[in-house]
Amino acid sequence: MHFFSDNATPVCPPVMAAMAAADHADHGYDGDAWSARLDGAFADLFGTPVRALWVSTGTAANSIALACLCPPYGGVIAHEEAHVVVDECGAPGFFTHGATLMTLPGDGAKLTPEAVTGRLKTIRPDVHQVPARALTITQATEYGRVYAPDEVAVLGEVARKHGLGLHMDGARFANAVAHLGCHPGDVTWRAGVDVLSFGCVKNGGMNAEALLFFGEQADARAAEAARWRKRSGHLFSKGRYLAAQILAMIEDGLWLANARAANAAAQALAEGAEGRLMQPVEANELFIRLTAEEAAALRAQGFDFYDWGEGAARLVTNWSQNAASVAPLASALRALGRGAG
Repeated sequence: MHFFSDNATPVCPPVMAAMAAADHADHGYDGDAWSARLDGAFADLFGTPVRALWVSTGTAANSIALACLCPPYGGVIAHEEAHVVVDECGAPGFFTHGATLMTLPGDGAKLTPEAVTGRLKTIRPDVHQVPARALTITQATEYGRVYAPDEVAVLGEVARKHGLGLHMDGARFANAVAHLGCHPGDVTWRAGVDVLSFGCVKNGGMNAEALLFFGEQADARAAEAARWRKRSGHLFSKGRYLAAQILAMIEDGLWLANARAANAAAQALAEGAEGRLMQPVEANELFIRLTAEEAAALRAQGFDFYDWGEGAARLVTNWSQNAASVAPLASALRALGRGAG
């Protein structure tokens, strides 16, 4: 049983069916009927006008978003363990032509308004220092933690007060919303988010993510993003296949159904790993204390997962699992006992 990553899962059948249904001649690039529906479909989902673009990867979505918010001489405030900092090979700097990532610590890979405000206070308003121009947060975070609407709103207010664009890396946005049980607008545009990278691949898509722009500057930023998408080689000539995937995810609630299944599987594993959890389980990732011997014993039983530093492991559930399907691993974890922690 594989718990490496939700990137490694099969494509969700309705998504595959949607691509098959789009498999006939239409206009190229983003001039097709499916791409034309994206703005309206996301506007219905979020309850506000939205400009939506498809891209092929989360790294492209994040980097294009930041390029639209931050000039080359500016800075992007981010958590020190954010995906844009440690897992994108410098892509944000590449797309922005050199913008600085200003990293901060925070429990569970979450930023606090106090930490952000404190960092902003250290920047002198002269030409010798890099001015902050954007703030990026991850939902759910790299440690599976979730920002509640009021937490995002406070950060959104800090961003507004200091003239920063607010970007949300939503690679696991669906899992966060499923956990919160809130309207997606409550944790995005109503809370001050300007740009959202809306994840689909981890949630059952094949190779399509959505980049969403909210607010008064949405049209201008989306137009700029469209040029970044072309210049960076992410404007697919047959973009209808990407748009079709995204529409299949959002128009009938599949995005939330898949996320709820993954979250439920994670909760079932959390019960089996009682006493070993390093972070609260709020989405579909678990970080647990596990000795090398215990990890070897689990792998000998057919369970695959990543080590996460010495004495720890990461387990990731996905849309194709549920509490019943992960019961063997939950049972194996329970049989190990509560661990030394």
